[in-house]
Amino acid sequence: MPLVRLKGPALICLAAVCFLLCLAAAAGIFAAKSVRDTKTSAFRDVRASWRTSDAVLFDRNKEPIHTLRTDDRGRRLEWTCLGDVSPSFLKAIIFVEDRRFFSHRGVDPLAFMSAFAKNITSGRLRGASTISMQVASIVTEDLKPKAARRDLGQKWRQVIAALALERHWKKEEILEAYINLISYRGELQGVRAASKGLFGKQPSGLTEAESFVLASLITSPNAPQERIARRAWLLAQKAGVEATREDMDRKTRAALSSPYRITPDAALAPHVARILLAGGRERAITTLDGKLQRFVMEALGNTLTQLRGRHVSDGAVMVVENGTGEILAYAGNGGRVSSAVWIDGIRARRQAGSTLKPFLYELAIEKGYLTASSILEDTPLSVMTPTGLYVPQNYDNQFRGTVSVRTALASSLNVPAVKTLLVAGLAPFVDRLKGLGFHSLTEDADFYGYSIALGSADIELYELVGAYRSLALGGMQSDMRLTPGGKTPPSRRVMDPRASFIISQILSDRESRSTTFGLENPLATRFWSAVKTGTSKDMRDNWCVGFSARYTVGVWVGNFSGEPMRDVSGITGAAPIWLDVMNHLHGLAPSRPPKRPAGVVTAKVRFEKDFESSREEYFIEGTQPVMTVKTHTTHQKPRIVYPQDETLITMDPDIPEALQRVPLRFEPERKRLKWVLNDSYTGVDTHLFLWKPRPGKYVLSIVDDAGKAIDTVSFTVR
Repeated sequence: MPLVRLKGPALICLAAVCFLLCLAAAAGIFAAKSVRDTKTSAFRDVRASWRTSDAVLFDRNKEPIHTLRTDDRGRRLEWTCLGDVSPSFLKAIIFVEDRRFFSHRGVDPLAFMSAFAKNITSGRLRGASTISMQVASIVTEDLKPKAARRDLGQKWRQVIAALALERHWKKEEILEAYINLISYRGELQGVRAASKGLFGKQPSGLTEAESFVLASLITSPNAPQERIARRAWLLAQKAGVEATREDMDRKTRAALSSPYRITPDAALAPHVARILLAGGRERAITTLDGKLQRFVMEALGNTLTQLRGRHVSDGAVMVVENGTGEILAYAGNGGRVSSAVWIDGIRARRQAGSTLKPFLYELAIEKGYLTASSILEDTPLSVMTPTGLYVPQNYDNQFRGTVSVRTALASSLNVPAVKTLLVAGLAPFVDRLKGLGFHSLTEDADFYGYSIALGSADIELYELVGAYRSLALGGMQSDMRLTPGGKTPPSRRVMDPRASFIISQILSDRESRSTTFGLENPLATRFWSAVKTGTSKDMRDNWCVGFSARYTVGVWVGNFSGEPMRDVSGITGAAPIWLDVMNHLHGLAPSRPPKRPAGVVTAKVRFEKDFESSREEYFIEGTQPVMTVKTHTTHQKPRIVYPQDETLITMDPDIPEALQRVPLRFEPERKRLKWVLNDSYTGVDTHLFLWKPRPGKYVLSIVDDAGKAIDTVSFTVR
C-alpha cells in the first residue's frame, strides 16, 4: 500500500483531530471531577426567577384587565412551555442551532472538530456551542463573555457547565429554557415576545416559514432584512421545508420592515395600572370590575364617536360602590377615540358648571335659611363685586319668575342659585365644598366670587363623585379606594342627614326637573336615582353625576384642549353615558328610595295663586309651613336691588359710550313705581330701567303715585 502524503489543509485537519483526541483523553479525568464539583441552578429556580417586562393588573375577580411595561432593559412576556410552541419552531431551532441535541451529553465533538477545521481552512471564526452550552452560559454569571468571543479558558468552563447541566436537567427543560432565555431581535427576548412582536401571534401558531425566520435571527439578531431572508430560505431548503424564496422574503419583510408591536392581552385600565403598578410592582389587584370597566369604556367610546361632529373628543367615567367606597370603573378617557390617551380625565380639573348647586341648597336648608318650598325669584339679577358687576343668566336665557327651591334646583336655574348663595354666604359655601373633599379649591372664598354658585371653579370628577356619594350616604363620607381588602375606611359626617335626604329627593324628582328638561330625558331611570347635570361656560365641559341606592356614577364630556363643544349640554353629552351605565348596573338589581331619617317630616304645601301645584313636601322638623306658601314679595316693602347704596360704577372704555347701559332695578317687580334720578322724574315706572350712564354723582329713588319716596340710594359713575 503506497504511502499517502498529506499536504496543506488536510495535514492541518489531521493534526487538529489528533490534538483534540489527545486533549480529550488527557482532560477526561479532570473534566469528570469538574462536572461533579460544578453547581448548577435548578430548572425550577431559573423558571421561577423569570420576570416579564410587563406588570399585570387584575380586577376584583382576579382576571387580568391591563398589562403595563415596567422594565426598559428588554421585552419579555410570560414564560412559554414547550407544549405551547409550534412543533415547526422547535424543529427549526434544533436544525439551525444543534442538530444532534437529543443524542449528545452537552458537548458535540463532531461539531467541535468541524468548527475547528473550518476556522483553520477558511480563516473565519465559527463556534460549536450546543444548546446546552448556550443555556449554561446564560444561567451561570461568570460564563457571560466579556468580549465579542470567549477565550479558551471561558470555553472550557462553558463545556464543564454544559456537561453538569445535562446531569441535572432533562433535555426538554434545557430546550424550554433556551427558547425563553435567548434574544431574537433588538430587545425581544423569549419566543413569546418574538412571535407576538414580529408576527402578531402566539408561538403556538408559528408556521414553518416563520419558524425559520425566527431561528435565523438567533446568530445575528440585528442583521439586515435581506440577509435574514436569504439565510432563512437556505436553512429551510436544507431542512427539506417546502417554502419558496418569495414566501420567505414576504414573511421576513412583514416581520422586520417596521418596528415591532406587541398588542397587550388586556388594556382596559391604563390610568389605574400606572397608579397601582408603580415602584416596580409586578402585579396588583384592584377593586375594578373588568366586565363593568369594559362596558364603560365601550359606552364612552360610542358616545364620543357619535359626538365627533359636534367637536367633542374626550370624556371620562367613574363608578363607585356607595357602601364600601370601592371604585368599580375608572375610565380616564375614551381610549383610542380620545385626543390624548395619556391624560386622566378623572383627575383633570375642569369647570364644575351646575353640579355644585345641590351642596349650596343643602347648606341653606341645613342652616334653616330655606326649605324645599321656599320661594325664590328667577328674575334678572345684578350683584356688585369688588371686580365689577356680576349679572348671572340662565342656561336658556329665560326667566321663570317665582319658583320654589325644589323647582330651582331640579331644573338647574341659575339666578335662584346666586340668590341662595347671597343668603347662605360665600365663605361658608366655599368652606363646605372644601369639607366635602374638593381639594382643588385652594384659594380663599373671595377668589371664586359669587359665580361659584354656577360652578365657575375648577374641580376633579374624582372629587365630584366623592361628594355625590356623600349625599347618597346621608351626609357621611369615607375615602374611596382602588385596592380591595384591608380595614374599612373610617367615615365622617360632612352634611346634615336631614338636609341631605331632602336634596336627594329633589334630585330624583322627575316632575320638578321637567321645567327645564321635560319629562322624557336621559335623567329619567326606571328605578330610583338622583342626578344632576352641569355645563360650563361656552360649552367647554358638561357633566352628569348621580347615584342610586348602591352606586354613584360620574361622567364628564368635553375636550382636553379646552376648546368649546358645539351644541352639547349635559343632557346630550354626558347624560346618555350616565344612563347607559346606570341601566347596566341595575339590569337585574333594584334601587329603592332611601329611608326618611329622623327629624324629617312631610307636610301638605299649597302655593299662593297656584304658581306651582300643591304637593307633599319634606321638611326638617320645625321648618314646615303652617299656611299657604306665599311669594316673599307679596308684603315686602319695595326696595332698589341695584345699584346698592354707595356703589361705584365704572364705564367700560372698550364699549362705545352710546351702547353702555346700567340695569337699575327694584323688587317686587309687580309694583309700578316711578324712577327719580337727582330729583328728576325719568318717565320710567317698570322694575327694570336700562339707564344710559354719564360720569357724576347720583341719588336714585323710587316713588309711589303720591310722590312719596319708597327707597333711595346713592351711587357714582366714573
